[in-house]
Amino acid sequence: QLQLVESGGGLVQPGGSLRLSCAASGFNLDYYVIGWFRQAPGKEREVVSCISSSDISTKYVDSVKGRFTISKDNNIVYLQMNSLKPEDTGVYYCAASSDYPAHCTAVRRKGQYDYWGQGTQVTVSS
Repeated sequence: QLQLVESGGGLVQPGGSLRLSCAASGFNLDYYVIGWFRQAPGKEREVVSCISSSDISTKYVDSVKGRFTISKDNNIVYLQMNSLKPEDTGVYYCAASSDYPAHCTAVRRKGQYDYWGQGTQVTVSS
């Protein structure tokens, strides 16, 4: 069974922090490009961060640079989210792309990812 499971979402006030986790089972994430996506109500699911072991690089959408940090420890990928803003609200998904060893810059569309978690809700509100 190939599976990704997200956890760590919740309700947080603006300026607060959350750490999302994505646990993989059934395959080795060392050989995939891993992306974090979010989908706000009524909007398309879009990538917010990516990590690829091929070039030990991490990438972030401009709106989260300096606030979010993606990392990986074995088969768990984390997204540390600091200084959260209301516009960060949405369902967050982790996904794995078999386009590895492609760089993150080449894997930015949801259609390029093969495996998806069920999502975890992040709500930033006062």
